[in-house]
Amino acid sequence: MFKRITLLVLTNFAIVAALGLIFSLLSALGVFDLANGLGGYGPLLVMAALFGFGGSFLSLLASKWIAKWTTRAKVIDAPRNDAERWLLDTVARHANRVGIKMPEVAIYDSPDMNAFATGATRNSSLVAVSTGLLQQMDRSEVDAVLGHEIAHVANGDMVTLTLLQGVLNTFVIFFSEIIGRVVDAALRGRDDERSGPGIGYWITTMVARMVLGIFAMLIVNAFSRYREFRADEGGASLAGRDKMISALRRLSRSDESHLPEAVAAFGITPRGSNWGALFSSHPPIAERIARLQAAPAH
Repeated sequence: MFKRITLLVLTNFAIVAALGLIFSLLSALGVFDLANGLGGYGPLLVMAALFGFGGSFLSLLASKWIAKWTTRAKVIDAPRNDAERWLLDTVARHANRVGIKMPEVAIYDSPDMNAFATGATRNSSLVAVSTGLLQQMDRSEVDAVLGHEIAHVANGDMVTLTLLQGVLNTFVIFFSEIIGRVVDAALRGRDDERSGPGIGYWITTMVARMVLGIFAMLIVNAFSRYREFRADEGGASLAGRDKMISALRRLSRSDESHLPEAVAAFGITPRGSNWGALFSSHPPIAERIARLQAAPAH
Protein backbone atom coordinates (compact mmCIF):
# COMPACT_ATOMS: atom_id res chain seq x y z
CA MET A 1 0.00 0.00 0.00
CA PHE A 2 2.80 2.43 0.91
CA LYS A 3 4.55 1.75 -2.42
CA ARG A 4 1.31 2.37 -4.32
CA ILE A 5 0.62 5.68 -2.54
CA THR A 6 4.23 6.79 -3.06
CA LEU A 7 4.03 5.93 -6.76
CA LEU A 8 0.78 7.86 -7.24
CA VAL A 9 2.15 10.91 -5.39
CA LEU A 10 5.39 10.92 -7.41
CA THR A 11 3.50 10.39 -10.68
CA ASN A 12 1.11 13.26 -10.00
CA PHE A 13 3.98 15.51 -8.88
CA ALA A 14 5.88 14.74 -12.10
CA ILE A 15 2.81 15.47 -14.25
CA VAL A 16 2.07 18.75 -12.46
CA ALA A 17 5.72 19.81 -12.64
CA ALA A 18 5.96 18.99 -16.35
CA LEU A 19 2.72 20.80 -17.21
CA GLY A 20 3.77 23.78 -15.09
CA LEU A 21 7.06 24.00 -16.97
CA ILE A 22 5.33 23.74 -20.35
CA PHE A 23 2.77 26.42 -19.44
CA SER A 24 5.52 28.72 -18.17
CA LEU A 25 7.51 28.35 -21.40
CA LEU A 26 4.47 28.95 -23.57
CA SER A 27 3.55 31.96 -21.45
CA ALA A 28 7.06 33.38 -21.93
CA LEU A 29 6.64 32.92 -25.70
CA GLY A 30 3.35 34.80 -25.61
CA VAL A 31 1.13 31.81 -26.39
CA PHE A 32 -0.56 31.94 -22.98
CA ASP A 33 -1.46 34.70 -20.60
CA LEU A 34 -1.61 32.72 -17.37
CA ALA A 35 -3.12 35.67 -15.51
CA ASN A 36 -5.97 35.91 -18.01
CA GLY A 37 -7.54 32.49 -18.27
CA LEU A 38 -4.73 30.87 -20.26
CA GLY A 39 -5.09 33.55 -22.90
CA GLY A 40 -8.47 32.23 -24.03
CA TYR A 41 -7.34 28.60 -24.06
CA GLY A 42 -9.27 27.69 -20.91
CA PRO A 43 -12.32 26.35 -22.81
CA LEU A 44 -10.00 24.31 -25.03
CA LEU A 45 -8.39 22.74 -21.96
CA VAL A 46 -11.83 21.89 -20.55
CA MET A 47 -12.88 20.38 -23.89
CA ALA A 48 -9.66 18.35 -24.10
CA ALA A 49 -10.17 17.03 -20.55
CA LEU A 50 -13.79 16.08 -21.27
CA PHE A 51 -12.84 14.14 -24.38
CA GLY A 52 -9.61 12.78 -22.88
CA PHE A 53 -11.10 11.46 -19.66
CA GLY A 54 -14.58 10.78 -21.06
CA GLY A 55 -13.44 8.13 -23.51
CA SER A 56 -11.18 6.48 -20.97
CA PHE A 57 -13.84 6.23 -18.28
CA LEU A 58 -16.51 5.00 -20.70
CA SER A 59 -14.12 2.23 -21.75
CA LEU A 60 -13.50 1.39 -18.08
CA LEU A 61 -17.20 1.25 -17.24
CA ALA A 62 -17.87 -1.02 -20.21
CA SER A 63 -14.70 -3.11 -19.74
CA LYS A 64 -16.36 -6.23 -18.33
CA TRP A 65 -19.06 -6.25 -21.01
CA ILE A 66 -16.48 -5.68 -23.77
CA ALA A 67 -14.26 -8.46 -22.40
CA LYS A 68 -17.12 -10.96 -22.23
CA TRP A 69 -18.38 -10.04 -25.69
CA THR A 70 -15.02 -10.05 -27.50
CA THR A 71 -13.76 -13.31 -25.94
CA ARG A 72 -17.20 -14.97 -25.66
CA ALA A 73 -16.33 -15.78 -22.07
CA LYS A 74 -18.89 -17.72 -20.08
CA VAL A 75 -19.29 -16.67 -16.45
CA ILE A 76 -19.47 -19.55 -13.97
CA ASP A 77 -22.72 -18.95 -12.11
CA ALA A 78 -22.87 -22.48 -10.70
CA PRO A 79 -19.96 -24.92 -11.08
CA ARG A 80 -20.76 -27.84 -13.36
CA ASN A 81 -17.74 -29.96 -12.50
CA ASP A 82 -14.81 -30.28 -10.10
CA ALA A 83 -12.55 -28.06 -12.23
CA GLU A 84 -14.98 -25.14 -12.17
CA ARG A 85 -15.60 -25.62 -8.45
CA TRP A 86 -11.85 -25.54 -7.79
CA LEU A 87 -11.51 -22.42 -9.97
CA LEU A 88 -14.18 -20.56 -7.98
CA ASP A 89 -12.75 -21.66 -4.64
CA THR A 90 -9.22 -20.56 -5.61
CA VAL A 91 -10.34 -17.12 -6.79
CA ALA A 92 -12.42 -16.71 -3.62
CA ARG A 93 -9.42 -17.64 -1.45
CA HIS A 94 -7.15 -15.10 -3.15
CA ALA A 95 -9.82 -12.39 -3.13
CA ASN A 96 -10.42 -12.91 0.58
CA ARG A 97 -6.69 -12.62 1.34
CA VAL A 98 -6.35 -9.25 -0.43
CA GLY A 99 -9.65 -7.92 0.93
CA ILE A 100 -11.76 -7.51 -2.21
CA LYS A 101 -15.20 -8.78 -3.11
CA MET A 102 -15.45 -12.00 -5.07
CA PRO A 103 -14.94 -11.24 -8.78
CA GLU A 104 -16.96 -12.83 -11.53
CA VAL A 105 -15.08 -15.87 -12.83
CA ALA A 106 -15.30 -16.87 -16.48
CA ILE A 107 -13.79 -19.30 -18.97
CA TYR A 108 -13.29 -18.50 -22.64
CA ASP A 109 -12.47 -20.88 -25.46
CA SER A 110 -8.93 -20.38 -26.79
CA PRO A 111 -6.01 -22.77 -27.40
CA ASP A 112 -3.37 -20.38 -26.04
CA MET A 113 -2.54 -20.21 -22.32
CA ASN A 114 -3.85 -16.91 -21.06
CA ALA A 115 -5.90 -15.14 -18.40
CA PHE A 116 -6.97 -11.58 -17.73
CA ALA A 117 -8.72 -9.39 -15.18
CA THR A 118 -10.77 -6.27 -15.78
CA GLY A 119 -13.55 -4.21 -14.23
CA ALA A 120 -14.48 -0.69 -13.22
CA THR A 121 -13.56 -1.09 -9.54
CA ARG A 122 -11.72 -3.45 -7.21
CA ASN A 123 -15.06 -4.79 -5.97
CA SER A 124 -16.70 -5.16 -9.39
CA SER A 125 -14.23 -7.15 -11.42
CA LEU A 126 -13.95 -10.09 -13.76
CA VAL A 127 -11.25 -12.78 -13.84
CA ALA A 128 -11.24 -14.98 -16.94
CA VAL A 129 -9.02 -17.88 -17.97
CA SER A 130 -8.65 -19.65 -21.31
CA THR A 131 -9.46 -23.30 -21.89
CA GLY A 132 -5.88 -23.69 -23.15
CA LEU A 133 -4.49 -22.53 -19.81
CA LEU A 134 -6.67 -24.97 -17.87
CA GLN A 135 -5.69 -27.84 -20.15
CA GLN A 136 -1.93 -27.20 -20.33
CA MET A 137 -1.10 -26.05 -16.78
CA ASP A 138 -1.30 -28.01 -13.58
CA ARG A 139 -3.36 -26.62 -10.73
CA SER A 140 -0.43 -25.18 -8.83
CA GLU A 141 0.48 -23.06 -11.89
CA VAL A 142 -3.13 -22.01 -12.49
CA ASP A 143 -3.26 -21.06 -8.82
CA ALA A 144 -0.33 -18.66 -9.38
CA VAL A 145 -1.90 -17.21 -12.55
CA LEU A 146 -5.13 -16.54 -10.65
CA GLY A 147 -3.10 -14.88 -7.89
CA HIS A 148 -1.45 -12.68 -10.54
CA GLU A 149 -4.85 -11.59 -11.86
CA ILE A 150 -6.26 -10.97 -8.38
CA ALA A 151 -3.19 -8.82 -7.67
CA HIS A 152 -4.07 -6.69 -10.71
CA VAL A 153 -7.54 -6.14 -9.24
CA ALA A 154 -6.29 -5.47 -5.71
CA ASN A 155 -3.69 -2.99 -6.99
CA GLY A 156 -6.41 -1.04 -8.80
CA ASP A 157 -4.47 -1.32 -12.05
CA MET A 158 -7.48 -0.83 -14.32
CA VAL A 159 -8.49 2.45 -12.64
CA THR A 160 -4.91 3.74 -12.45
CA LEU A 161 -4.35 2.95 -16.12
CA THR A 162 -7.59 4.75 -16.97
CA LEU A 163 -6.54 7.88 -15.05
CA LEU A 164 -3.12 7.85 -16.71
CA GLN A 165 -4.70 7.38 -20.14
CA GLY A 166 -7.12 10.24 -19.44
CA VAL A 167 -4.29 12.62 -18.51
CA LEU A 168 -2.31 11.67 -21.60
CA ASN A 169 -5.35 11.92 -23.89
CA THR A 170 -5.97 15.41 -22.55
CA PHE A 171 -2.32 16.33 -23.10
CA VAL A 172 -2.38 15.05 -26.71
CA ILE A 173 -5.65 16.80 -27.64
CA PHE A 174 -4.80 20.11 -25.96
CA PHE A 175 -1.24 20.57 -27.16
CA SER A 176 -1.87 19.32 -30.70
CA GLU A 177 -4.57 22.01 -30.97
CA ILE A 178 -2.18 24.65 -29.59
CA ILE A 179 0.59 23.64 -31.97
CA GLY A 180 -1.82 23.65 -34.90
CA ARG A 181 -3.10 27.14 -34.08
CA VAL A 182 0.39 28.57 -33.55
CA VAL A 183 1.72 27.16 -36.82
CA ASP A 184 -1.39 28.23 -38.72
CA ALA A 185 -1.08 31.79 -37.40
CA ALA A 186 2.61 31.90 -38.33
CA LEU A 187 1.92 30.68 -41.88
CA ARG A 188 -0.89 33.18 -42.42
CA GLY A 189 0.86 36.26 -41.09
CA ARG A 190 -0.71 39.16 -39.22
CA ASP A 191 -2.37 40.74 -42.26
CA ASP A 192 -4.42 37.66 -43.12
CA GLU A 193 -7.97 38.37 -41.89
CA ARG A 194 -9.62 35.17 -43.09
CA SER A 195 -11.84 33.55 -40.48
CA GLY A 196 -11.52 29.93 -39.45
CA PRO A 197 -8.48 27.65 -39.44
CA GLY A 198 -6.42 27.19 -42.59
CA ILE A 199 -4.76 24.14 -44.14
CA GLY A 200 -1.70 24.69 -41.92
CA TYR A 201 -3.84 24.13 -38.84
CA TRP A 202 -5.34 20.88 -40.07
CA ILE A 203 -2.08 19.31 -41.25
CA THR A 204 -0.08 20.43 -38.21
CA THR A 205 -2.74 19.30 -35.74
CA MET A 206 -2.94 15.87 -37.37
CA VAL A 207 0.84 15.41 -37.35
CA ALA A 208 1.17 16.74 -33.78
CA ARG A 209 -1.56 14.39 -32.57
CA MET A 210 0.24 11.41 -34.12
CA VAL A 211 3.65 12.37 -32.66
CA LEU A 212 2.29 13.19 -29.19
CA GLY A 213 0.18 10.03 -29.34
CA ILE A 214 3.33 7.96 -29.81
CA PHE A 215 4.91 9.54 -26.72
CA ALA A 216 1.68 8.89 -24.79
CA MET A 217 1.74 5.25 -25.89
CA LEU A 218 5.30 4.89 -24.62
CA ILE A 219 4.26 6.16 -21.18
CA VAL A 220 1.19 3.89 -21.01
CA ASN A 221 3.21 0.84 -22.04
CA ALA A 222 5.93 1.67 -19.51
CA PHE A 223 3.31 1.72 -16.74
CA SER A 224 1.75 -1.46 -18.12
CA ARG A 225 5.09 -3.26 -17.91
CA TYR A 226 5.57 -2.02 -14.35
CA ARG A 227 2.15 -3.30 -13.29
CA GLU A 228 2.98 -6.75 -14.71
CA PHE A 229 6.02 -6.94 -12.44
CA ARG A 230 3.85 -5.94 -9.47
CA ALA A 231 1.18 -8.51 -10.36
CA ASP A 232 3.85 -11.22 -10.61
CA GLU A 233 4.96 -10.26 -7.10
CA GLY A 234 1.34 -10.43 -5.97
CA GLY A 235 0.87 -13.86 -7.53
CA ALA A 236 4.04 -15.06 -5.82
CA SER A 237 2.81 -13.73 -2.50
CA LEU A 238 -0.62 -15.36 -2.83
CA ALA A 239 0.31 -18.71 -4.35
CA GLY A 240 4.06 -19.03 -3.72
CA ARG A 241 7.10 -17.81 -5.62
CA ASP A 242 8.01 -21.24 -7.02
CA LYS A 243 4.49 -21.65 -8.41
CA MET A 244 4.58 -18.21 -10.03
CA ILE A 245 7.98 -18.87 -11.61
CA SER A 246 6.79 -22.27 -12.84
CA ALA A 247 3.69 -20.68 -14.40
CA LEU A 248 5.78 -18.03 -16.17
CA ARG A 249 8.17 -20.67 -17.49
CA ARG A 250 5.22 -22.59 -18.86
CA LEU A 251 3.91 -19.39 -20.50
CA SER A 252 7.32 -18.74 -22.06
CA ARG A 253 6.94 -21.94 -24.06
CA SER A 254 3.54 -20.96 -25.44
CA ASP A 255 2.62 -18.91 -28.49
CA GLU A 256 1.92 -15.21 -28.10
CA SER A 257 -1.49 -14.04 -26.94
CA HIS A 258 -4.49 -14.28 -29.24
CA LEU A 259 -6.65 -12.10 -27.04
CA PRO A 260 -8.72 -9.46 -28.87
CA GLU A 261 -7.07 -6.04 -29.03
CA ALA A 262 -9.64 -4.58 -26.60
CA VAL A 263 -8.35 -6.74 -23.72
CA ALA A 264 -4.87 -7.75 -24.94
CA ALA A 265 -3.06 -5.43 -22.51
CA PHE A 266 -4.75 -7.19 -19.57
CA GLY A 267 -3.66 -10.71 -20.53
CA ILE A 268 -0.89 -12.44 -18.61
CA THR A 269 0.63 -13.56 -21.92
CA PRO A 270 1.75 -10.64 -24.12
CA ARG A 271 0.96 -9.96 -27.73
CA GLY A 272 3.96 -9.50 -30.00
CA SER A 273 5.11 -5.98 -30.87
CA ASN A 274 6.70 -5.07 -34.21
CA TRP A 275 8.02 -1.84 -32.67
CA GLY A 276 10.29 -3.28 -30.02
CA ALA A 277 10.26 -3.51 -26.25
CA LEU A 278 9.34 0.15 -25.64
CA PHE A 279 6.01 -0.38 -27.40
CA SER A 280 5.22 -3.65 -25.61
CA SER A 281 2.61 -3.72 -22.85
CA HIS A 282 4.44 -6.61 -21.15
CA PRO A 283 8.09 -7.11 -20.17
CA PRO A 284 9.84 -10.23 -21.52
CA ILE A 285 8.90 -13.31 -19.52
CA ALA A 286 12.57 -14.10 -18.91
CA GLU A 287 12.95 -10.70 -17.22
CA ARG A 288 9.84 -11.31 -15.12
CA ILE A 289 11.25 -14.64 -13.93
CA ALA A 290 14.61 -13.05 -13.13
CA ARG A 291 12.89 -10.34 -11.05
CA LEU A 292 11.06 -12.96 -8.99
CA GLN A 293 14.18 -15.05 -8.49
CA ALA A 294 16.11 -11.98 -7.31
CA ALA A 295 13.38 -10.83 -4.91
CA PRO A 296 13.84 -11.68 -1.22
CA ALA A 297 11.78 -14.63 -0.04
CA HIS A 298 8.74 -13.82 2.11
